[in-house]
Amino acid sequence: MSVDFKLVRDIAKGFDFDLLKGSLDVKVNDVVSDSRKASKDNIFICIVGAVSDGHKFIKSALEAGCRAFVIQNDVKDFEDYDDVLVIKTENTRKALACMSQGIFDFPAEKLTTIAITGTKGKTTTSFIIRDILRQHGRNVGIIGTTGVYIKDKYIEIHNTTPESYDIHKFFHQMLEEGCDTCVMEVSSQALKLDRTFGIEFDYAVFTNLAPDHIGENEHKDYAEYRYCKSLLFKQCKHGIFNLDDKETDAMTEHATCDIHTYGFDKEADLYIDHLEYIMKPGMIGISFDTHGILEHNFVVDTPGKFSAYNAMAAIMVSELIGVDIDDIKEALLHTFVKGRVEQIKISDRFTLMIDYAHNAMSMESLLTTIREYNPKRIVSVFGCGGNRSKLRRYEMGETSGKLADFTIITADNSRFEDVNDIIDDIKIGMNKTTGNYIVIPDRKEAIRYSIEHAEDGDIILLMGKGHEDYQEINGVRHPFDERVIIKEILEEM
Repeated sequence: MSVDFKLVRDIAKGFDFDLLKGSLDVKVNDVVSDSRKASKDNIFICIVGAVSDGHKFIKSALEAGCRAFVIQNDVKDFEDYDDVLVIKTENTRKALACMSQGIFDFPAEKLTTIAITGTKGKTTTSFIIRDILRQHGRNVGIIGTTGVYIKDKYIEIHNTTPESYDIHKFFHQMLEEGCDTCVMEVSSQALKLDRTFGIEFDYAVFTNLAPDHIGENEHKDYAEYRYCKSLLFKQCKHGIFNLDDKETDAMTEHATCDIHTYGFDKEADLYIDHLEYIMKPGMIGISFDTHGILEHNFVVDTPGKFSAYNAMAAIMVSELIGVDIDDIKEALLHTFVKGRVEQIKISDRFTLMIDYAHNAMSMESLLTTIREYNPKRIVSVFGCGGNRSKLRRYEMGETSGKLADFTIITADNSRFEDVNDIIDDIKIGMNKTTGNYIVIPDRKEAIRYSIEHAEDGDIILLMGKGHEDYQEINGVRHPFDERVIIKEILEEM
């Protein structure tokens, strides 16, 4: 994708800098932060990262013909060059975010932008909002954990919130494809690293907060994690908050947006006073009544109280945008997110679901939610990723042992570890409980076993893979989409 040449003067907006050398009237047609992409036609922004420092690659960028640079450290590489533009700023990440906006003609200003942050519920809430707005006639793009969706196009990404340049590139592509709205997940890391710097979102949602992403190269402690989340509400017009969450006060304390709330608390602007659990053959869901700014009954084809929270957030955004209530209700009846309590309807005798739960917290939330439907048995099928924390394995084993009626321990993405070693770690946690379990290392065979041995009224939960369509083993991603696997098993049976 190419963009027109622009004067650096016209894209160097939104951040403070000093002009050390050259003229701002240099023309460029791209902004790069990777020296391997540097050329005579673009400006190289030297990012200081956790692993590498872009300032170390200035010389190679110069040799490639690049003559426009943004730096934050003092360097001597330009002493022998008279034909260069050098800008110095305190934070080159902010410069990258601002100049990326400029090179793509400030696309965020031409879209309705909806940001969602929180520990859980971001992905599901994003897709519910998208489905409601589509029902209302809007063309909606998504940026988030499961990838980028631009109308019928899918683009894989590796961070929940990509780098600032990519965000604005995707915004630009959405506009080119006729989108008028973008819903995006905004992670705490993205806020910490200024990936969304300079964007004023039209709407921003806070779902909930619990300790997560704390450790090396993430957040030093929970306080920093919480603070970074709260930054989103200094760069949006309208903030939508879960009033039931204990951290909502921290999120709103320094917010500059107007504030709208939802929850079960009757002080919320939109609240639920009656929640009903629905269970039909092969399907489970919820129904709830709202009061406050909307007095209506809604039915959602996904289970549990957390589904009510996700739906409420989406309803509030939609109401603020001006969506018809009939469009909201219709969309909620049919919305689903791949790999998030996704129901695979193969039998009226039992219910089979796929979910991304891949740590003890998300597993506990799912298992306790499903228990409220009083199934005959909860059958838990899961494994753990290789080259990751052993503590996660112990905790997930213990959680499944306590909360499921029967557990099938199997493989996930073993990466560069032996799957049997990972299973042995899971069993350490499992053996702290009295839970019944079996070990079937081959994940397809584990799924087959769960289906063949299903009893009337069971709810089978395939956890950990969710939206993923691969298994990573020894550095190779092998095709493994659980929906395809289930279809194959049924054909073989």
